[in-house]
Order: sequence, then structure tokens, then C-alpha cells
Amino acid sequence: MTAPDAVPLTVPELTSPDVTVTVIVYNDAARLPRAVASALRQTHADIEVIISDDHSTDDTPAVARALAAQDPRVLHLRLPENSGGCSAPRNRALEVARAPYLMFLDSDDELPENAVELLLAAHREREVDFVMGAVERVRVDTGRRSRWMAHLVAERRTVEGIEAEPGLLFEHLSTSKMYARSFLDRHALRFPEGIHYEDQLFSAQAYCLAKSFTILPEPVYRWYIAPYAAADAASISNQRHRLSNVRDRVHVQRLIDAFLAESGHESLREDKDYKFLKHDFRMYAGDLPYRDEEWLSAFAAEVTPYLDTLAPGAFARLPRPERVVLQLVRDGRFAEARWAARGLGHAVAPRETTADGTGLYWGAVAPETDAARRELDVTDLELDSRPFPSALFRHEIRSVAPGPGLTLDLAVRTYDPGLRLPVGPQRASVVLAPGRRRLTAAFRLDPVRPGVFEGRVRLDLGAARLPVHGFGGVRHPLLRLHHQDLTNTGVLLAPLTFPVLRATAHGGTLPHALTVEPEGRGAGRLQVRWTPVGPAARLLPPLARRLSSPRLRRAARLVRGALR
Repeated sequence: MTAPDAVPLTVPELTSPDVTVTVIVYNDAARLPRAVASALRQTHADIEVIISDDHSTDDTPAVARALAAQDPRVLHLRLPENSGGCSAPRNRALEVARAPYLMFLDSDDELPENAVELLLAAHREREVDFVMGAVERVRVDTGRRSRWMAHLVAERRTVEGIEAEPGLLFEHLSTSKMYARSFLDRHALRFPEGIHYEDQLFSAQAYCLAKSFTILPEPVYRWYIAPYAAADAASISNQRHRLSNVRDRVHVQRLIDAFLAESGHESLREDKDYKFLKHDFRMYAGDLPYRDEEWLSAFAAEVTPYLDTLAPGAFARLPRPERVVLQLVRDGRFAEARWAARGLGHAVAPRETTADGTGLYWGAVAPETDAARRELDVTDLELDSRPFPSALFRHEIRSVAPGPGLTLDLAVRTYDPGLRLPVGPQRASVVLAPGRRRLTAAFRLDPVRPGVFEGRVRLDLGAARLPVHGFGGVRHPLLRLHHQDLTNTGVLLAPLTFPVLRATAHGGTLPHALTVEPEGRGAGRLQVRWTPVGPAARLLPPLARRLSSPRLRRAARLVRGALR
């Protein structure tokens, strides 16, 4: 059944389905059938599917009409004009949805086959306002699968109000949940229109208004992630390079703050502020090394006034490296903020520190304010006292140059702000492991001044021992320090930009396209990529994966045991 370019949609008199799944779409004709098919093949089939089209200008309307013609459970709703967001198409579908339970699906994602059955059973087992489950994330470039906020949904339970588990504010997706229609109507809860990051406000309101909700550990949503999509096709959350994106995030946070105050939930403010710092700001922090001074200045102007309103306890809950980045941004020390951001998540030391008798601070300049001294004090990193295997150093590649054959010549500098290394030359090696085979290049780091060492190393990528069936993947070299009988292995930072190096390498039984490039995100490490090429590349890796399946490995072990 279809609807013209107007709302409301005329729906025939049918028996009400158990669940309405709303699929929102805009200019996504290619992926819409996959999303709708995932809803239609649910193990609980008594559903209706509303395709809510935000006035697409491609072939989406025709595709939606065809899908509706193929299955009477599918309705097609087309908004009369584009709203520019997710809220309006969801709200328009809510106006015509007939089921007592509601779910939302984006056109580029899918529902696991038993998602409706699991969520609906939990609703029927116990009367709650909504039920939420795990979200499976799938990288479209690598196929890698992971769980979104897995620790929050690790076990089944019913939560009697968000105050009992405020950490759940981190799980702000509206698509991972099935809502009781009566709950949404009782509180007139709808998606806020005209803003981005609407899920964050909607979910915060749902959490606060719900008397109880049930959590399931099973996956109920499959979220496809395309981190390297073209800028014009990237999702809102992947458009962090736009200052309007920063502005939108901050605006939504202020709306959430106002709702918490108005609804009597101010006790959640520190937890919500911590979530903003740990999740939202952290996403931008990882990009800071790649932003220029002008962008960073504008970014600071957007976020600093809001940071000044956050609960001090939220900052205190962060790891020290994240607190350092935040404070450097607030102080306008943008060059240092970029360097500090490169270490996030990788246990990287500062290049240097400053002591003033009361503390040990990040960088070459002592902080001027009490707040900056509190946030930039890195005493708790124990730079001078950690056991050597876990000591913090900073290793940077100063230059990358092609050598003869498949070799790379690297100039490396190591910073030792805790003065953990003894006086004199240091034994070091660069380690790279394509597949399970380790390639090691030993070299010497010579002292330049106290706490700084430099050396040169030639890494022969042609000597890498690849699996017989070849290796397709990315590896980032590590630097290993050797001291007496101990070793310390740390991330090796590379120049953020350098000419990409390409060659053909032979390993195992296959030729490989070999690419050496900047990582282009996060810490900015040296990135080495192997890609099997040639006709056999399409046959051997899949065959090897099948032969190395857990079932076949267990069978091989049983055979070996029987022959002993």
C-alpha cells in the first residue's frame, strides 16, 4: 500500500499488529530493501513495517512502493518536504502506527531475525515502559563485528528507574529499544524536530520518564558503520570536521540539561556530564591532531563555555590523559593539545614535563591557574616509578624514506620524561607482525639530551614471513626497548602526512600489493597494508579460513590424539 506526497496516510481497517517497525529513509534506494527484508523475516511475523521517506529525490519512492506492493504488512509514507533529520519521519510514522509496541530502524541497518520476538517476549513477561537489547556494530570496510556499549547490556535485568543505573545514559540509541506505545503517549514523548543528535535527547527523556525498563544481552539491532564514507555521504556522527556538528552536539547537551532540571532529575547531572566528556568530547579529541589552528580556535570557542558549566566531579572521573587534552583546549594551548591527543588510548608519555615544587605538569610551561594545575598534574601517571615493562615513553618517527628493495628507513626519536632509561645508548627494535609471524629490526637509540634519544632503523618488509595462503590486513609497527632482561613495548607515532609508498611483495604463495601510509586517524601511526592480488587471491584466503575453523581444528586435535 502506498501514500501520496502528503500526510496523514490512509490506512485500511486491519487487525492491529503486535509491533510496528518504522524504517526511516532518505535517498537510500540501494539499502532500503535490505532493511525492510530484515524486518519482514522476523521470527515473530505479526508486525507492520512503515517506510517513512523524508521526501527522497532518488529512486527511493519507487523502491518503497514496490516493497509495499510485495507484502501487505508494508506501508509507504512519504513526507511532503524534506525535514533534514531523523525526527520528523519517525514522528509522522508514529501518527499512523497501529501496534501497541514500536521500534525504529534506519535504512542502512538491519534487525537480527529474532529481534522482535526477544523484545516483545520481555514486554509480555513483565510490564515495563521499554525493553532494550544489545547492538551489533559491523564495519562495512572490514566486516569486523563488535558490540556497542557491551558492558551495559551484558546481563538480563529490569531496572527500576534510571537513577538505579545512571551509567546507562551512555547507551543513547533509540533504535536498540522497543517502546510501549502507551508510555510514549502518556508522556507525549516524541522525537525533537529541527535538531541533530535527536536520539540523545529522546533517550535521556525516555530513561528519566520510565518507571522501569528491561535490558536483554541478546543483539536486537545490527548497526553498519562506514567510518571512511565520503564527506557528503557520511552519517551525522562522522561529520565531526564541521563546526556546525560541534554546535549541534553542544546544543543538544544544553537541551538535556534543561530537561533534567525541569523534570526533577538534576541528581543525574554529573553522570550525564561525564558521559558527554567521555563519549561526545572524546570523539572530537581523537581528531584534534588533524585540525589546523583556525579550526581548533573555533572549536574551543564552541565547547569551552559549555565545559565551564559541567560538574567538577565529571572531570575527576576521567583518565588523566583525557583531562590533559580537555584543559589544553580550554587554555588555548592548541599545538600541545594536538600532541596530547595523539596519545589517547595508547599509553603515551608527554614529550616533557615541568615541576614547580607542588606538582609535575604536562609540557614545558607551568600552569597559571589552580584549575589548570589540577587538570595538568601528571604525577599520577608515575612516569618515574612504574615497573619498566609498563613504563611510559613516547616514540616518534621523525622521517620515513624508501630504501633499497622493500626496505623502509626510519628516523626515530624516543622521549623519556621520567628518566627511566640509563645513561648511554639503548637497545631497541621495531616489531611488526603480519599474520602470526613477527618481523623484528634491531637498532640503537643514542642520547641527545637528558630524556631524549634518537636512532635510525631499516625495516625490511620483504623479509616478512606471510602465511602460505597470504595475508590481507593492516599492521602498525611497535617499538620495543630492551633493558637488562626486561622489555617495554609501545606505540610508534609517525608523521601525520608523508608520501604513500606502494610496491609489490611476495609472501606465502601469493603476490601482495604493499602500501605504507599514514594511519590518517587517532594516534597517527605508521600503517602497513598487505592485499593479496592475482587469481589465487580470491580462492586461497577463503579456503584457509574454512580450514582453520574451530570445528576443523577440534577435529584435527582429536585425530592427532587418536594416533598417539
